[in-house]
Amino acid sequence: MKSIRERALNGELLTGTWCNLGSSLTVEIAGLAGFDWLTIDLEHGSGGYESLVHQLQAADATPVAPIVRVAWNDPPRFKRVLDLGPSGILVPYVSTAEEAALAARSMRYPPDGIRGVAKLNRASAFGQEFDDYLATANDRLLTVVQIETVQALDNVREIASVDGVDVLFVGPLDLTVSLGIAQQFDHPRFHAAMGTVAEAARSAGKAAGTLMLAPSMIDWTIPLGYNFVALGSDGGMVARGMREAAATLARYKRT
Repeated sequence: MKSIRERALNGELLTGTWCNLGSSLTVEIAGLAGFDWLTIDLEHGSGGYESLVHQLQAADATPVAPIVRVAWNDPPRFKRVLDLGPSGILVPYVSTAEEAALAARSMRYPPDGIRGVAKLNRASAFGQEFDDYLATANDRLLTVVQIETVQALDNVREIASVDGVDVLFVGPLDLTVSLGIAQQFDHPRFHAAMGTVAEAARSAGKAAGTLMLAPSMIDWTIPLGYNFVALGSDGGMVARGMREAAATLARYKRT
């Protein structure tokens, strides 16, 4: 396991990107690009559990730390993913301290959590490194919870105080929709919400993170205290590149 938990909690700026195409090739490309981490998206991405193992294998051939976003805060989903050996899990729609505590427990073996124990899986090198993995996984895995609703904002200090939660991660699109200002990432209410999350994370000794949907967000997001940040996605980058290529060629078409 490539652990980045200590670096995140120490406030180091860790940069990443999103992988939503379900492709091991784009994961490998991202892993070689120089990011510290990437998210493999099982919530809104095109891939599923069967393609996840290939994406994790691709990531492990590079320096990047793979984080997997599960589809929901459901303990069985954690077990299935963690046994494949990612560096952490991103949990969507965490709106209360109780939901955050469930996520933290789902990440950890007893007595600290409720994760089931299995030996012959990829995370423990199919049993060869089981003793070490069992002894260290609870401390090395990164638990990232997403702040995506007005309710989560109201409870953000309580969520941040949950033992085992490492990163408060703003989902910008969902949060702006919940705030009634869909996609208005320059809106003062969204900026205020981002500040609230960053301050709660800082006060609790946790990291603050977000996905920046445009480079223009960088100049004000990182100074707020966000140190676990992603920019763009493989799907977005491919789509944008394809459109630009088509537009370039279209200029030479006869009318």
